[in-house]
Amino acid sequence: MLTWLHNAGCRGLDTELFFPAGPQGPGRREADEAKAVCKTCPVRRQCASWALATAQEYGIWGGMDEEERVRARRERLLSARENRPRGKKGTESA
Repeated sequence: MLTWLHNAGCRGLDTELFFPAGPQGPGRREADEAKAVCKTCPVRRQCASWALATAQEYGIWGGMDEEERVRARRERLLSARENRPRGKKGTESA
């Protein structure tokens, strides 16, 4: 259950603000406004984690736009690969 939503800084705001028209021009300004709301949000981390875990493709979530979430997912994958235990060749790792 997403109980953290009750404390979200965006609660009660127009959701269109968090789904900008595009990455340039007015869309860029909308994204900046949405991210400003996220900066002061007490549940920003939960929101960002949820967006990454559920692969949200569109909008501003946890202060991140689409491109930032793609980079964060890529970084998580690389980090997980680097931290994975490695076994000897021909054996399974524990």
